[in-house]
Amino acid sequence: MKRIFIALGFLLIANFVFAQRFDAGLIAGFNGTQVEGDNLKGYHKAGVLAGIFVQTDIAPAIVAGMEIKYSQKGSRRSFDPKQPDIDKYVMRLGYIDIPLFMAFRTNDRSMIIGGIAPGVLIHSKELNSDGEIPEPDRQDFNTFDLQPFVGFQFDFLEHASVDLRFALSVIPSSDKSETNYYFHNGLFNNVISLALYYRLGR
Repeated sequence: MKRIFIALGFLLIANFVFAQRFDAGLIAGFNGTQVEGDNLKGYHKAGVLAGIFVQTDIAPAIVAGMEIKYSQKGSRRSFDPKQPDIDKYVMRLGYIDIPLFMAFRTNDRSMIIGGIAPGVLIHSKELNSDGEIPEPDRQDFNTFDLQPFVGFQFDFLEHASVDLRFALSVIPSSDKSETNYYFHNGLFNNVISLALYYRLGR
């Protein structure tokens, strides 16, 4: 964790050192998540995301950049009184993601974004109606995640943008699976995120 905060500080400082070329700023928002392969349909698990970004124009209409952010993922099945035999279940996964992206400016205020986000799992928890599931009964989650993503960003103020993205893992978060339709094995994070990007400096 110490190394992560050092990296975050370095990226913010870089914005001022290279102020004529780079933009840097803060990210805050939330995720709507589900897990492919667990038979729980729908983006029922909400999570927060927060971090920083740095980006630069590499051509008149093309932007390249990277981010470091904390991102909550997972899935949820709430208790349904109409189906009392089906237990509540919540999977909470917390990652440090480092998205790398390219963006194409469609006009002066918006751009289409695409990239890939490697991530590291820093905490996990599973709960049911009785509370937190004991460690011996929990599933083993993989340490690394890798999510290609696409999205759209719109500048609604001079220094502020809203960012909408869709990401789907290509590395399983767990080798356990309840279905056989997505890569035939494992659980995969499926995330829709909505975030505010605030540019510092200029």
